[in-house]
Amino acid sequence: MSMKEKRTLMLPGPTPIPERARQAGAEKIIGHRELECEELVEEVVEGLKYVFQTEEDVLILTCSGTGGLEASIANTLSAGDKVLALCTGAFGERYATIAERYGVDVERMNFTWGEAVDVDRVKKRLEEDEAGEIKAILMTHNETSTGVVNNPEPIGELAEEHDVLLLVDAVSSLGGVELKVDEWGVDVAVTSSQKALMTPPGLCLVSVSKKALEAGKEADSPKFYWSFKRAKDRYDRDTQTPSTPAISTLYVLRKVLREIKDEGLKNVFRRHEIVTKAIRKSMRALGLGLLVDDEIASTTVTAVRVPEGIEFNTLCQKLKEKYNVYITGSKGELKGKVFRIGHLGNVSRVDILSTISALEMVLKEEGFDLELGTGLRAAQQVFYEEESR
Repeated sequence: MSMKEKRTLMLPGPTPIPERARQAGAEKIIGHRELECEELVEEVVEGLKYVFQTEEDVLILTCSGTGGLEASIANTLSAGDKVLALCTGAFGERYATIAERYGVDVERMNFTWGEAVDVDRVKKRLEEDEAGEIKAILMTHNETSTGVVNNPEPIGELAEEHDVLLLVDAVSSLGGVELKVDEWGVDVAVTSSQKALMTPPGLCLVSVSKKALEAGKEADSPKFYWSFKRAKDRYDRDTQTPSTPAISTLYVLRKVLREIKDEGLKNVFRRHEIVTKAIRKSMRALGLGLLVDDEIASTTVTAVRVPEGIEFNTLCQKLKEKYNVYITGSKGELKGKVFRIGHLGNVSRVDILSTISALEMVLKEEGFDLELGTGLRAAQQVFYEEESR
């Protein structure tokens, strides 16, 4: 086997697929209006409710996460409605832009990239809205561009208190970061298959509260393919999707959801926390700066400052060409200034150790002053201590 076949995919998505789940995707195609497909869709929806921690509706859309974010706007708002968009990075900005395309009156509340949402600022703004003009809050749970986790729980409490909707981009978080959709008052949560759900791209999964469905009765934004009502009505009638679903991808997702249930959500989250700790300790041991403080650090992606004298593109390219390790950069104001390591879903401890090792060698080759094995030792220590508990 050549080196090129041993790819170590450390991106924030798409992520590696567990082998048994990948093989499930090779099952024969069935008719999407057959009983077998109804049973497939029903099992996937029930499995997703466990991961979303919801008893409300979970809808399957055949698209990437972006389609679901667009659907969340189209199904709950009308042109001219006012929303408060909490922007802590590139994906928060993008959610706001999607809303603007629908003619929604978007008020962006900007936060420094690398910092989390300041709940007090949100509270103050909602209190100032005495006329009740704000209809919804747009929020990114896991800001992938910076590696910041924003806590939806206090925002959900504010949304309930002021009777506004809370729409959450959970694309790079769900299944890797705790998100209690019902308990925390999230009206719409959007995720996609290729992130912590360890499935090929092509499916978007959306949880929708009764409050959001009620808002949908008044929302007059145009929608057909994105219609929550159409998807819910078809599922309620015969556990089918309104249009042809991505059947092979559903096979994979079904297998993944069974494995997540077997492992248990708490264990899944713990596993993500441990690899995050290992990466962050190893980067610090190497003398590399982390963009985000530990208290708000994502457990699915870590942003590391590119050290002075090192070119991001060279670092990325050499990791890929020499060691077949795939990492990525960031966007906007962080472009070229940080590199990001994805560690969500089916990323193993061995993947983490391989990545750190390869990173050390490329950095040293590029003139960065380090002793080989320093970062590796720090990560090994984390894993060793966890095993010794």
